[in-house]
Amino acid sequence: MSLEIRVPSLPESVADATVLNWHKQPGDSVAVNENLVDLETDKVVLEVPAPRAGILAEIRAREGQSVKAHDLLALIADAGEVGLSVTAATAPAAKDEEEPSGPGEAPLPEEDQDITLSPSVRRLVKELNLDPSQIHGSGRDGRLLKSDVMNYLDAQERKQPAKDHDALRIETPAAAVDLGTLSRESTRPEQRVPMTRLRARIAERLVQAQQTAAILTTFNEVNMQPVNDLRIRYRELFEKHHEIRVGFMSFFVKAAVEALKRFPVVNASVDDQDIIYHGYYDIGIAVASPRGLVVPILRDCDQLSFAEIERGIAAYGQKAKEGTLSYEDLSGGTFSITNGGIFGSMMSTPILNPPQSAILGMHAIKDRPMVENGQIVIRPMMYLALSYDHRLIDGREAVQFLVTIKECLEDPARLLLQV
Repeated sequence: MSLEIRVPSLPESVADATVLNWHKQPGDSVAVNENLVDLETDKVVLEVPAPRAGILAEIRAREGQSVKAHDLLALIADAGEVGLSVTAATAPAAKDEEEPSGPGEAPLPEEDQDITLSPSVRRLVKELNLDPSQIHGSGRDGRLLKSDVMNYLDAQERKQPAKDHDALRIETPAAAVDLGTLSRESTRPEQRVPMTRLRARIAERLVQAQQTAAILTTFNEVNMQPVNDLRIRYRELFEKHHEIRVGFMSFFVKAAVEALKRFPVVNASVDDQDIIYHGYYDIGIAVASPRGLVVPILRDCDQLSFAEIERGIAAYGQKAKEGTLSYEDLSGGTFSITNGGIFGSMMSTPILNPPQSAILGMHAIKDRPMVENGQIVIRPMMYLALSYDHRLIDGREAVQFLVTIKECLEDPARLLLQV
């Protein structure tokens, strides 16, 4: 008897999801808890595992289709019903192949009716004017998946700058070439790809923050030499004892907690005409993922040790890379830290992560000449930026908050003594 696979319950604030990628095709055998399909929401990618072993008999929701909680995704047949499964799998596939084009769409060319292409992939290939034979298929029996097309586009985009550069290296006058005669299509390529739900959500929240909050940014600089010396002095002992490397972020998290304790309004948020003061310190750490910027939350940072903070950040970084962050990992947060320095940024103005009222921006550490006790010395310096909602936080509080972080980092003993 076939088992229905349905969309799991979605988080409260998530209305629907998009079928991102099927890992199995009709007729494939599946094992218990094996991931069948990825569903993309505006926050995370959800995996839908198989509740039992069997054969994927039929796919009811195609890649790119929008689905809601408890919608039917697929059917799984018992392993002993292979004949029935193949029949059930083949019929819908044939129906899909004959599916007419949508309103206003031209019918697909006959040469594109490749049996290894699903309707959604076939349309994507046609819209982008790609040759399917040039794309490696990672699906069953070489079947071309939507992710294969996107990976191909990414690879081509990485090659494009080099091609453009070579195209302009035309040595004449012996064989002069008029650049105006070159095909516009070959020298000015364009690609149109759908925006992911996460990217769309990021755009929506950034615009929301700029439209609803009175964002200002204050800057300062910090001498990172004391933190550097401390890390070097205890690096091997710390790693041996805690089995994790001590990085810079744990110092910034601890310094931020100390500053938030002194200036509770920076840890607060605006709710209509009310101010909500949070008696806990849940700090979001901005992490770059293949799908875009995500901000997982370290909970109760005032109760975490340096090692626990480093482990938490490392775990979130790995989950972001693998696309396994859960909705709970990204929910809440009272303050955020973003580190553009890892990409080489010297100065930036970070944007608030609503409904939070402030965000700390870290930047690249660079050796610069500084004056200490009347002498010019070289110190590893970092610019800090604090963006804040001026509806709630006054400039005086923002500046003193940032000065507190500077003092804690330039004299790490303050973090231990809380002075």
